[in-house]
Amino acid sequence: MSPANQYKRFEKKLFDFFTRIVAKAVSFVAENVKKVIDLGKQRFTVMLIPHSERKIFNFRISVFSLIFVGLLLTGVLAAFFTFSTKFSGVSNLLNKNQTHLEDTRANLELIRDEIVDLRQVSREFEKSLVNTLESFGVMDVGQDDQTVASGDLASFINLEEQNSGIMREVGELRDIKDFMAASTESLEKAQKLLKAQGDLLVEMPTFWPIVGGIGRITNYFGPEVHPFTQQWYLHKGIDIAYRRGIEVVSAANGKVIERKYDPMGFGNYIVIRHSYGFATKYAHLDNVYVEEGDSVTQGQKIGTMGNTGLSTGPHLHFEVRIGSQVVDPERFLNVQTDLE
Repeated sequence: MSPANQYKRFEKKLFDFFTRIVAKAVSFVAENVKKVIDLGKQRFTVMLIPHSERKIFNFRISVFSLIFVGLLLTGVLAAFFTFSTKFSGVSNLLNKNQTHLEDTRANLELIRDEIVDLRQVSREFEKSLVNTLESFGVMDVGQDDQTVASGDLASFINLEEQNSGIMREVGELRDIKDFMAASTESLEKAQKLLKAQGDLLVEMPTFWPIVGGIGRITNYFGPEVHPFTQQWYLHKGIDIAYRRGIEVVSAANGKVIERKYDPMGFGNYIVIRHSYGFATKYAHLDNVYVEEGDSVTQGQKIGTMGNTGLSTGPHLHFEVRIGSQVVDPERFLNVQTDLE
């Protein structure tokens, strides 16, 4: 037999083999499907017997119907549990939002109270600012702008917003913001004026001549009985007492024009010339830190307190002159104290 015929016979046997297997498989599936269908068509009789024994209720139901009802009940239960879980989550979310809303309302009430307090403080600030600016000769803040704005459409809109209740606080905040913005320019003018006055004060003897502002006045300017001669004389300055060695500072910017020692009078003393015709004297010093011709600044240390010369104890004799005239130093020292 030729190889070609052998191959054809093998091919035919293989085809027949697979055909028989497929036929058996189809037959097996068909038989099982038929069994399942027969099983599903089987009916059961369900009887409901009441306790009154009046009438018995019975009905028939197939296996397929039981399976359908079971699947239906399973689906209903699954849907119920699913929606129940979602509803529980939504309910919890709503509860949280409700709590958050209540907290927000409480915070809003606090904010409203704070806005009311802020409004009152801003009014007090406005009064103080107006009085301060008037004392400096600066124009009042934003009056013309407020007058013009009071009759335009924006004010009507603001009024409508305020009538809505919650927007009233927003309107008050806007008013405070506008007032603060209008105050800026006037405050800048006042700042420039204060700076100019500050620059003037450092050129005048307004700084307390003892470091740290300590010490007390024991003798004032004016007629006084001399502690050694017991005669009346004009005390041309003030005496500030404290312990020996405390540092003495310059009362203003200036230049040292005299540094001498007077054994029968002021002891070690310094005279500093300032602007605008002012001069100051510091007497009975223990140590002296500066020399004639030195330039000093307000608050600079120039020596230490002592009791050199004719002195009953450690103190500083402090004089202020304008030209050749002596004046009460307290007039100028009080200027600095009042500003502070």
